[in-house]
Amino acid sequence: MFNRRKTKNIFIGNIGIGSDFPVSIQSMTNSDTRDVQKTISQIKELAEAGCEIIRIAVPDMEAAEKTKEIVEKSPIPVVADIHFDYRLALESIKNGIHGMRINPGNIGSEDRIKAVVDAAKFHNIPIRIGVNSGSVEKEMLEKYNGVNSNSLIESAMKHVKILEKFNFDQIKISIKASEVPLMIDVYRKLAEKVDYPLHLGVTEAGSVNTGIVKSSVGIGTLLAEGIGDTIRVSLTGNPVNEINVAKDILKSLKLRQEGIEIVSCPTCGRCQVDLEKVVLEVEEKTKGFKENIKLAIMGCVVNGPGEAKEADLGIAGGINEGLLFRKGQVIRKVKEEDMVNEILSELDKIRREKNESN
Repeated sequence: MFNRRKTKNIFIGNIGIGSDFPVSIQSMTNSDTRDVQKTISQIKELAEAGCEIIRIAVPDMEAAEKTKEIVEKSPIPVVADIHFDYRLALESIKNGIHGMRINPGNIGSEDRIKAVVDAAKFHNIPIRIGVNSGSVEKEMLEKYNGVNSNSLIESAMKHVKILEKFNFDQIKISIKASEVPLMIDVYRKLAEKVDYPLHLGVTEAGSVNTGIVKSSVGIGTLLAEGIGDTIRVSLTGNPVNEINVAKDILKSLKLRQEGIEIVSCPTCGRCQVDLEKVVLEVEEKTKGFKENIKLAIMGCVVNGPGEAKEADLGIAGGINEGLLFRKGQVIRKVKEEDMVNEILSELDKIRREKNESN
């Protein structure tokens, strides 16, 4: 287990954010917030997939007014994403929002910022200062000759100081960049400057294929260094994909022990079963599992038995068949066409045993 960077702790609804709590998973709806039914439907789908905090865009007063119903119906804490108009923040706070993402520098005068901070204090709502590489102030770009760690950090710290001026410390910070090396560098430097919890992400990471790589490298590197308290994997398309990737990142670093961990070989000329088909089918049918179970699905007897010894359940392929293992011990031989059902059957037994022991 990695040594987490020590931070202040805050709460977004019932979810603790900071070094005393597990790294949490966030996403953002891509529905029109003014369409409450569609937004709630998407939030519920994301929550079922494992999302713990959801952010919604609040572009106008109609959307701000709809936050009341969304908060009431959402199964997970809701964060309002506010830009430019401080009245949208005040309306969202009044309607019970659990957290807020703003740039204090773009919502007007200090009096307006103070009004938002006072409302957040009264309702005990944390504020995330979110700075992106695409929205750095002109003065910072000129001072530091473009977008880089210095301009991004000074922009964020300027906003932090505005909130601190009004004695507000329920803060978390994100400084996102689409370039992974810059993202890693800026979070490392920020982590040395403040003890506020940090929200990690690679912004505008791209499609599922490229975005998974960028997010895994960027977020994973920082988490392995103990930096980061809550994460969002940004992918173009269905946000449910973000949750699945985020969970896999956390599981790969042993920061989460929930759900099935599948170990499978890349296959080679020794493999004489359709291993890819088996792995994909088992993966799909075990997505909703909450129990911590390690499963090894291997193509042949070279590495199969060894991996199976380290797993709760394993299978090693042969010629159109495979050996099924429990904790390294052979249970039985199964035909290739029965592999998926046999694996699922044994997994159900393991789940029952785990639940009974708890």
